[in-house]
Amino acid sequence: MKLYLINPSNPLVSIVNIRESRWNRYRVWKPLSLMVLAGLTPKEWDVTIIDENIGMPDYKAMPSPDLVGITAFTSQVNRAYEIAAYYRCMGIPVVMGGIHATMCLDEVMERVDAVVTGEAESVWASLLEDAEKGELQHIYEGGLAEIKNVSAARHDLLSEGYAFGAIQTTRGCPMNCNFCSVTAFNGAKYRQRSIPDVIKEFRSIKEKRVLIVDDNFIGTSPGHIERAKELFRVMAWANLGKEWVGQASINFADDEELLVLAEKAGCRGVFIGFESPSIEGLKEIGKKINLQKNRDFKTSVKRIQRHNIFVVGSFIIGLDTDKAGIGRQTADVAQAYGVDCLNSLFLTPLPGTRLWDQMKTDKRIALDMFPEDWKYYTLTFPVARYKNLSLEQIIDEMASCDSTFYSIPRIIGRIFRNIIQHRELKISLISNLSYRRNLQLNRKVYADFVSMMKGVSEKSEPCYIQSEYQVTTLT
Repeated sequence: MKLYLINPSNPLVSIVNIRESRWNRYRVWKPLSLMVLAGLTPKEWDVTIIDENIGMPDYKAMPSPDLVGITAFTSQVNRAYEIAAYYRCMGIPVVMGGIHATMCLDEVMERVDAVVTGEAESVWASLLEDAEKGELQHIYEGGLAEIKNVSAARHDLLSEGYAFGAIQTTRGCPMNCNFCSVTAFNGAKYRQRSIPDVIKEFRSIKEKRVLIVDDNFIGTSPGHIERAKELFRVMAWANLGKEWVGQASINFADDEELLVLAEKAGCRGVFIGFESPSIEGLKEIGKKINLQKNRDFKTSVKRIQRHNIFVVGSFIIGLDTDKAGIGRQTADVAQAYGVDCLNSLFLTPLPGTRLWDQMKTDKRIALDMFPEDWKYYTLTFPVARYKNLSLEQIIDEMASCDSTFYSIPRIIGRIFRNIIQHRELKISLISNLSYRRNLQLNRKVYADFVSMMKGVSEKSEPCYIQSEYQVTTLT
């Protein structure tokens, strides 16, 4: 039997298609969840993974499958519904999973044949058995999987077109920030895969550079840190020949032995959520770990960088504490911290978060014509009503933030700093220039977005085009 596992694109996200720019391949990640499901699929199934982010396939020219599985973040779900409608019109059953399917179950159930909630590993085998018999259930409740013995992902099925491979070593996050749905979806318990399994899977990855997709690859407690150290020791001993990047909280900088071992294990970059330049902002979102120990963020960043580890700092604009000037303030703080790249995002209420519940109660969700408006929930559009900033103001603040941080003089300064510190230049140069290039694309995108929003507010009926998900869209 033939199985298609599909990762849909979002045409509003300018960086997704690598054919638009060779730099984009450094910012497109493999759909690891589909690769894991492929690894759990029995050999009698012929599995194909389709990632629309590296190019749109010609579905009409492809052989008809027996089953289609789709994953989707919230911002991808409209495209997911189009794909589902196309195959269901052909009489082919469609199953959908992922975080949006879990958080918006009723909406998704109306558009597919079966929905997997939570993590799919525990129910995938029974779902495929039901599909073979033509007896798919409407809902498969995956819950939280036992990941210690999860099968390795099928890295052979997506081996071309990516700069980075992908692997997961842990799941779950105990921090539960108000804007993040990770705790709601993956739980607060920090779960770890066995180290031998991680090493074995690392060896199967073709790419030299790898993304560790864990939401926090070192964890937060002393026990988590010791486990991370042991993993890094074994990775270094195994001499994997890989360079990798991952996500961690700022406590990554607190343990010198951890940093030494991470460098030896191949760590070349870390994504850290600083979130807000102010203590009030951190308290608002519940980022408690950033408030501990009266931390000196500049010193913490320097300590990480001394080990030739690239630091990307993430900040959110649109908090209730944010006022006019927050864009420039964020850029200046990120520059003062010494981060190598800045990833600035709009505060976005996503289903399943405390922020969503709060903003929905307060009627502060501006784009609420669902499912059509989900495509704007990319974290790069201001979809809410912000306390101290109008639509035009918050877009101006974002533009000010990015254009200040990615000005040519500041980029040159960061490059020279890397030279002085004898750090690798390639990742820094590519990342900074890629971000700067997308600033130019964003100007038109935001201008069109503001025009659309004004058009909506000027009409008694919202002027949205409600997609009927016609099969003609899949060309």
